[in-house]
Amino acid sequence: MENETKNFIEQIIDRDLAEGVCDHVQTRFPPEPNGYLHIGHAKSILLNYGLAKKYQGQFNLRFDDTNPTKEKTEFVESIKEDVAWLGADWEDRLFFASDYFETMYECAVFLIKKGKAFVCDLTAEEIREYRGTLTEPGKDSPYRDRSVAENLELFENMKNGLYKDGEKVLRARIDMASPNINMRDPVIYRVAHMGHHNTGDTWCIYPMYDFAHPIEDAVEHVTHSICTLEFEDHRPLYNWVVQECEFDHPPKQIEFAKLYLKNVVTGKRYIKKLVEDGTVDGWDDPRLVSISGLRRRGYTPESIRKFVELAGVSKSNSTCEMPMLEYCIREDLKLKRPRMMAVLHPLKLVIDNYPEDQVEYMEVANNQENPELGVRTVPFSRELYIEREDFMEVPVKKYFRLYPGNEVRLMNGYFVTCTGVVKDAEGNVTEVHCTYDPETRSGSGFTGRKVKGTIHWVSARHGVKAEVRLYENIVDEEKGVYNEEDGSLNLNPNSLTVLKDCYLEPNLAGASAPESFQFVRNGYFCVDSKDSRPGSLVFNRIVSLKSSFKIETK
Repeated sequence: MENETKNFIEQIIDRDLAEGVCDHVQTRFPPEPNGYLHIGHAKSILLNYGLAKKYQGQFNLRFDDTNPTKEKTEFVESIKEDVAWLGADWEDRLFFASDYFETMYECAVFLIKKGKAFVCDLTAEEIREYRGTLTEPGKDSPYRDRSVAENLELFENMKNGLYKDGEKVLRARIDMASPNINMRDPVIYRVAHMGHHNTGDTWCIYPMYDFAHPIEDAVEHVTHSICTLEFEDHRPLYNWVVQECEFDHPPKQIEFAKLYLKNVVTGKRYIKKLVEDGTVDGWDDPRLVSISGLRRRGYTPESIRKFVELAGVSKSNSTCEMPMLEYCIREDLKLKRPRMMAVLHPLKLVIDNYPEDQVEYMEVANNQENPELGVRTVPFSRELYIEREDFMEVPVKKYFRLYPGNEVRLMNGYFVTCTGVVKDAEGNVTEVHCTYDPETRSGSGFTGRKVKGTIHWVSARHGVKAEVRLYENIVDEEKGVYNEEDGSLNLNPNSLTVLKDCYLEPNLAGASAPESFQFVRNGYFCVDSKDSRPGSLVFNRIVSLKSSFKIETK
């Protein structure tokens, strides 16, 4: 019965342990440092780390840095930060594929000596032509039958820099008639005269991913190499490499379905273009679903873990929607964060019969659903700011907030009745005037009458000015992510709204990143980690209060 609650990977691991295939569990997360990680990578990180933790095993962080054309130290550091933020602890096991370049070279030499690899002079285009199709077998390279001695000499010359980029490659000698194109004498080494972020100019030949990856796993004694479904067709080559290189206790590759999120941009070349064009302000722009962007937006590791858990682990591709991710952050924050008063579209409200110099401090529960968060005091004075939408000069039907002659409760304050307005030359309302009933203070036990509307406020004298950024999906969801005509992105021109003159209750004056709060009726917000500083606060909206996502219960 216990196996029924386990995913298919856990069932494989249970079987391997029971049958003695392995006596421990070792997993890894192997990103290529050619960009920032996104929400899809979070699933791989948490799955690999979670399996190691569940089976009291070990988890490695390893950078697959075999392609120096795209890799940067900046990306290495961002990935380390993201993995640590998600809670995946690699302890002292931080590795680089480039750490094993000498071992990979020795493996290549070993394969040449076994007659399992050869140096080929065909160009990349010719190799493609010789490879064949899904329905037709490939043709042997004219260089396939070079002697071991000649191949060893040529490969050493490749290593010593005697050839130009693309002039020669080393290929595995497998089967050009294989129904799996990946097995048709794949390239395993190429010449590339360029510096490497980790090894400098030591090497001018670099291993291909499909050759390097199984060797890295084997060297690190990884027991289960968990990867996504697109590598399923590469598994025979993975197994061939570890078998022909004669590693003891070869790792087992297992594929699972990627985490797809609908209507988001995850392609690195697209994000790179958005960054370079200035459409976003970096890989950590809160409109992106990069892990650093989600972190800056205010998402928590707990919310990402919940999202990955809801998405599940399977062999079948499926797509999740953004409301599911938003549900997870709401669920995480709703009992943890204080509910503060913030006015994003301020309209001044003047209480004409309230003493001009008087200030009262109102006691406010930090979170009515979680009494353990305690209470705070908020200053109340004659002049306040309210949300512009909380006043209508000519109210619509069933509008219970403030309008001429109507009485409402100021949250945690008094009942006030609108008596008039002040307008500017264009006829826009600039001030709302009202009177208050001193008998109706919140907490006084007043029961004389009830009002239907309650609105929040901030004292004009004490309010803290801030910039607030309202984010929407950077993609135009009605059109989809990609423009099919030219391959560009369908961007939402209203993905960012910047509100410069917002007023927050003074308890928020000292807020700093990564603190987050619920702003009453406006949503969840966090202090921006890049642009906010003392005296110049910037808040990002994490998510609105309302959710369209529902958990299905059995």
